[in-house]
Amino acid sequence: MSDLRNLLVGTANRIADYREGVAEARAFPDVDSAELRTAFGGTLPVRGTPPTRVVDDLVAAAEPGLVATTGPRYFGFVIGGALASATAADLLATGWDQPAYNALSAPAAAVVEEVSGEWLKELLGIPASASFGFVTGAQAANTVGLAAARHYVLRASGHDVERDGLIGAPRVRVIASVERHATIDRSLRFLGFGTAVVEDVPTDSNGAIDVSRLGDVLMATPPAPTIVILQSGNVNTGACDDLATATTLAHAQDAWVHVDGAFGLWAAASPTTRHLVAGIDAADSWACDGHKWLNVPYDSGYVFCAHPDVHAAAMAYTAAYLALPGADALRSPGDFVPESSRRARGLATWAALRELGRDGVTELVDRCCTLATRFADQLGAADGVEIVNDVVLNQVLVRFGKDTDDDRDTRTDRVVDAVQRSGECWMGGTTWRGMRLMRISVSNWSTTESDVDRSVSAILAAARAS
Repeated sequence: MSDLRNLLVGTANRIADYREGVAEARAFPDVDSAELRTAFGGTLPVRGTPPTRVVDDLVAAAEPGLVATTGPRYFGFVIGGALASATAADLLATGWDQPAYNALSAPAAAVVEEVSGEWLKELLGIPASASFGFVTGAQAANTVGLAAARHYVLRASGHDVERDGLIGAPRVRVIASVERHATIDRSLRFLGFGTAVVEDVPTDSNGAIDVSRLGDVLMATPPAPTIVILQSGNVNTGACDDLATATTLAHAQDAWVHVDGAFGLWAAASPTTRHLVAGIDAADSWACDGHKWLNVPYDSGYVFCAHPDVHAAAMAYTAAYLALPGADALRSPGDFVPESSRRARGLATWAALRELGRDGVTELVDRCCTLATRFADQLGAADGVEIVNDVVLNQVLVRFGKDTDDDRDTRTDRVVDAVQRSGECWMGGTTWRGMRLMRISVSNWSTTESDVDRSVSAILAAARAS
């Protein structure tokens, strides 16, 4: 074998060893940052190091600090564990190292996005005529969707924001749920709106937007360029906004409707949960993650837009050296996303969709929701444990204790910390409506009922000891 082949085969074996053992690995490492810094650190070498030694040293330094996000008992941050074929496809993407800007720079990378994008729209109930882009995640997807919205509402007012910027532009109204995800606010900062522009709309008892109050907010001022931001999958509770009613109200005021559906849009893939996103097809733009419920490797998201010309106008640019004969007949992936320098992340999505098929995606969504309910039923039956949200998807919020709110908050934090330190499973902490809570997110393809039961035992043991 050549040195390169030996290196790559050896590295693949290391990855396989790790993935085969991750089910029984600690969910969170027992190592501090100082130890990791020492392992990675030291002075910059004057002379180079042979590749095999570099990889050996990298593995030795990194493995003690790895989080078992691909394992079946990791329930933090709505992260799915990468499927086998998606992992392999991502390795191929790295090995092939294709610059996926357009069909001139990487024909296969461009076409695989074209095919995968069509499949995704079909699964998610998004109109077949919508445009799409493959991005890093929901942050980028929300930014692109809102950039398209900015272009659309200001163009309708006679202002060219791509040419003239926001100086001298009509003021844009941005209306969103008070429980929107924090990436929305950062997108608004990126786009020059700022966060103070947001007009908050209250939510119902489970965190979905109050559509009657949305109507009040929409009608509170004279007509103006308006963007309404809705949500499918509240980051804490999993609640989904009433898209059908909210979109009808917004469109009656000529507003653009953007849906942040980082994980909740996947509800459309199952007949059991599809009602939660009824009306999804009437929106103007949508954001969704692949590294959540589709279980592709991290750094994968999607943006869709019902107005392809608007989408491209907000994102595309031209340069003489990028000219491609016959380009008008070919989709250029870089016209729909912020990055020119793009890896071929569409390969992993294509592989995951081929591995699962439509039925597999449906089963994955249904099973995760069933397992989330299993968590809620078992924990909620225990003395001194409260489930505070309606479990409508894969999110469960748990509170511990019986005394004052302060005591319950303190005890909940202690339980979360103890569970994380145990390494048996990993659940994050959050604050929702002033309460400190354990947040359980079930989105991994490999999680089983026994993983839930084992995790419940660890949580209740931590609760008894806290």
